[in-house]
Amino acid sequence: MSSHTPILDWIEGQQSRMAGLVERWARINSGSINLDGLAEMARELMAAFAVLGGRAELVDLAPRLSVDPAGEFHETPLGQALRITKRPDAPRRVFLGIHMDTVFGRDNPFQDVSHVDAQTLNGPGVLDAKGGLAVMFVALEAFEQCPAAGEIGWEVLINPDEEIGSPGSAHLFAECAARNHIGLVFEPTLPDGTLAGHRGGSGNYTAVVRGRSAHAGREFNKGRNAIEAAADLVARLAALNSVRDAPASPSGIVNIGAITGGGPVNVVPGLAICRFNIRARDRAKLQHLAEQAEAAAEIVRQRDGISVELHGGVTSWPKLMDPPTLELFNHVRDCGEALGIDVRWQDTGGVCDGNKLAAAGLPTIDTLGPRGGGMHSEQEYLRLDSLTERAKLAALLLMRLAAGELPWPERRQSSAVAG
Repeated sequence: MSSHTPILDWIEGQQSRMAGLVERWARINSGSINLDGLAEMARELMAAFAVLGGRAELVDLAPRLSVDPAGEFHETPLGQALRITKRPDAPRRVFLGIHMDTVFGRDNPFQDVSHVDAQTLNGPGVLDAKGGLAVMFVALEAFEQCPAAGEIGWEVLINPDEEIGSPGSAHLFAECAARNHIGLVFEPTLPDGTLAGHRGGSGNYTAVVRGRSAHAGREFNKGRNAIEAAADLVARLAALNSVRDAPASPSGIVNIGAITGGGPVNVVPGLAICRFNIRARDRAKLQHLAEQAEAAAEIVRQRDGISVELHGGVTSWPKLMDPPTLELFNHVRDCGEALGIDVRWQDTGGVCDGNKLAAAGLPTIDTLGPRGGGMHSEQEYLRLDSLTERAKLAALLLMRLAAGELPWPERRQSSAVAG
């Protein structure tokens, strides 16, 4: 590793600068639907990444389609994704990505950034994922100093919609996966530095249940209660859950997230909306759950005067620890060992954009970002010392791959990608 030591030492001296970048970026509200904030964030990132000498472009995304409280489709415009490429014709190419959006909207009271102590920064998105942006940027900045950098081309995608499921950018990940040989995503590690290994898959649905409104006293028999029908659907969906049978390792999860409808109690409600999520560890089970959800809706449709429109589907297929991915994990572990970092991984039920890359056949590690905790809450914090730690880990991996010190994992055949 001695030939890489000067560059790794350079990264070690970047902590203060990296912390400053995270603070600056975290003070920009880039909630997923705050288009002004996302545009400002994209400008900041484009200016910062310009030193890398790649070709940068902003990519328009199609609007997000969702079901509004009236049961009608509603279009929500999305921000632009930032794509940066360098040496796209190189024989080996790496995808690097992380999102610029956060869960904290413009009106959220959590907007300030503060130092808890010398090594802990609290603020909206400092961990998820402004810290990941800083790690990715400095890792690439260091890699470009490597004599063998010309052996690798790279492509960066920074999307503005990950926190709402990447509805507009999902197709970009499939396209990027087709052009590259490995994928590195800079989502945060677990608080102790453990990486996410196998990830389950997930799907989101909205059921619009329509009946017939009527006066509850005068014409109750003419009404068709949409809430009763929705309750029937909820019971059937909940019966699909396997968590109660195997709480330690459920094969399938159905979570009823929201149900709305009705109004005055003297009116038979004609509309109810149910929103739910399905999750499973393997592809076959996830597909089976999706089919069972549709079957449950079909049964409820048989009720007199009731219609059920089921919108949505699988958004992320499971990310498997197949041999190419395991080989890439072992490369990261070896780089960690050289740096004195204990790299471990464990399975998780959460999903991220790494699922989309893996579904397209790209060996991917998706938790190369910094350490911290409290994500998606006012307690979100970033461990500042992990910024340089994780930048060194990613940079060393890239340098060793470029220098031929590590073999490149062979891609597997891609599976169908959720649309």
